[in-house]
Formats: sequence, structure tokens, C-alpha cells
Amino acid sequence: MQRHLQLPVPQGARGAAVAMGNFDGVHRGHQSVIALAAENAQGAPLGIVTFEPHPRSFFAADAPPFRLMNPEARATRLSKLGVEHVFEVPFNADLASLTPRAFCEEILVAGLGISHVVVGADFCFGKGRTGTVETLREEGARFGFGVTIAPLITAAEGAVSSSAIRKALSEGQPQTARDMLGHWHRIEGVVQHGFKRGREMGFPTANIPMEGLHLPAFGVYAVSVDVLDGPHAGAYQGCASLGSRPTFGDHAPNLEIFLLDFEGDLYGATLSTALVAFQRPELKFNGMDALIAQMESDVEEARTLLASHL
Repeated sequence: MQRHLQLPVPQGARGAAVAMGNFDGVHRGHQSVIALAAENAQGAPLGIVTFEPHPRSFFAADAPPFRLMNPEARATRLSKLGVEHVFEVPFNADLASLTPRAFCEEILVAGLGISHVVVGADFCFGKGRTGTVETLREEGARFGFGVTIAPLITAAEGAVSSSAIRKALSEGQPQTARDMLGHWHRIEGVVQHGFKRGREMGFPTANIPMEGLHLPAFGVYAVSVDVLDGPHAGAYQGCASLGSRPTFGDHAPNLEIFLLDFEGDLYGATLSTALVAFQRPELKFNGMDALIAQMESDVEEARTLLASHL
């Protein structure tokens, strides 16, 4: 799969049938939009049109991190759906100022040369979000590209949306999030050097920073981990702590992953960690012995949970 950060795009990518949106989380609603784009491709390349940075980041730069996945993790998930091209349109003041018609003419037609576009029923675009799905239909007829509107998808919790998934994760409900995502919520990142306290306690952990990402409920999780590269590439199970390590007075949130029955060095490797089950909230312990005893209990509980959930 190709990621195109600038316009215009290579000739081989023009004429694509595309799904358009932010695709944060690539949830079941996003998947239905992509599936409709694939149905309308008719031999043309299949792509998505999305925006970097996320428009919400542009308009509210000081807001707390909200993204469910970084662009690299999104590209990994999209490739599993058969997407050939990810058109990451730079979102800036110039793009935000385009009228809906100018957006269609300059980005979709002149820039990308699309043949067909699929969007969700609630999609808005253009300056002040004044363009609606009906506007898009009108501009498609004007400029000669097809338009399909995908119906909204619902789950037991209501409409499937990135905001509803964030809420479920914030409440420590990864299985509810999974029902809406259609897959486990994953945190992807490169293993960084930490304080190596876990190793000293007999629980060496792989540390993944959470910078720029939505923070699920702090606490301990049973996890499924894919090591994506390096000599230890493969699938593993584990127990992970997400939080700011109050026992040690640390503050920057990160994900510390202990892989079950694993020996090796993961520094520099890229890990994709699925939050499978929430075990307990983050706690502050009075001493190292109490912390180690709790970690031993957490690991055994994680084994049991993973056996029943995977």
C-alpha cells in the first residue's frame, strides 16, 4: 500500500475509487464505507482520502490527545482491508478555506483524479463544514465522479463512532470498544528505553509512549501483542500497565508490556498491542514487595482472561 503525503499523486494512483473521512480507529462504520468503495472500484485502484493532521488537531491544537491510532497504525489496519492507496491530504489554513466546490475541483478532481467517492451519511466538508452529502452528489455530477453515501452503522451501544469508542475505552471497557471497532483496540509504537524497574523486579517490560493518542482508563490490562519487526517478530500474550506509575512519582503516561513466557531484547521493535480485558485500576503501592505481589497476581489473572477471550 502506498501513502501519498503530497498532491498531485503518481499517475498509477489516479482514477481511484476512494472512501473519504478521518478513519480514526478504522471502526465498523469506516469498514462499511471502504467496502462500498471497493464495490464501486470496477478495476480501478482502491484508496482512502484522509487528512493530516486531523482537522480537530488543527482547530483545537491545545485540546487533550484524542486519536485512537497514529497514521502508521491506521495504514496497517487499512492494508488489511485491501486499501491500495492512502491519500493523506495536508490539512492547513488553505485547505480549511476552500469552499465545497473548490475542494472537489482542486483536491478530488485536479489533485487525485478520482473516479468514485464514498462517504458516511453524516459527512461534511469545505469551509465551515458547509458541504453536505447532497452537496457532494451535486459536485460529483458537475465534475464527473460517482458518489455513494454509506448508511450509519449501529451497535448495541448506539451509533458506531470514534467518540463512542473513546468513551468506552475511557471507562475501561475494551470489549465494548471491540464491538464497535470490529477488532481489538490496538496501541502501536516503537519500544523505548525506560527506567528498567520492571526488569529489577522480575517483570521486564517493553515501554511504548502514548504521546498524541487518546488515553484509555489507567490500569492493568490483559493484552495480545504483535511484534511487527526484528528477530522476535510474531504473536504473543501479555499483561500491560497503562498509566503514569504513581508508585515511583512518574508523570508521562506510557504503556508497559510484560510478555508472557518471553525472553529477549525488544528495544527498537514496533509493537501492536491489543487491549483485551481491563483487570484493575492503576494503584499506588507503599513498597516494592506489595507491588511485586500484585504484579504476580495480575500476570496470573491475565493468563486466565486471555484463555477465555482469545
